[in-house]
Amino acid sequence: MNRKTVWISVLFGAAVLAYLVISSFSQKAAKCEVCMEFNGGTDCRTASADTRENALRTAVTNACAQLSSGVTQSMQCENTPPRSVRWLR
Repeated sequence: MNRKTVWISVLFGAAVLAYLVISSFSQKAAKCEVCMEFNGGTDCRTASADTRENALRTAVTNACAQLSSGVTQSMQCENTPPRSVRWLR
């Protein structure tokens, strides 16, 4: 490899790292805790995202991942209304 290629690779890596650090510290617009009941079990998960809709969807998906097994059960769980939704901050 020549020096130019090495420097381009280093700069690209630094840019990706900087983006990851900045995006992880940025404030999310919405944060919620969702409790789901499915197949006799209950699980609560917290999620944050840029919109309320995305935060709610992420929390439901994470809770259902703990309560279901397989694609069919996951879809059934995610289509079940949450037992509770609590908006944080």
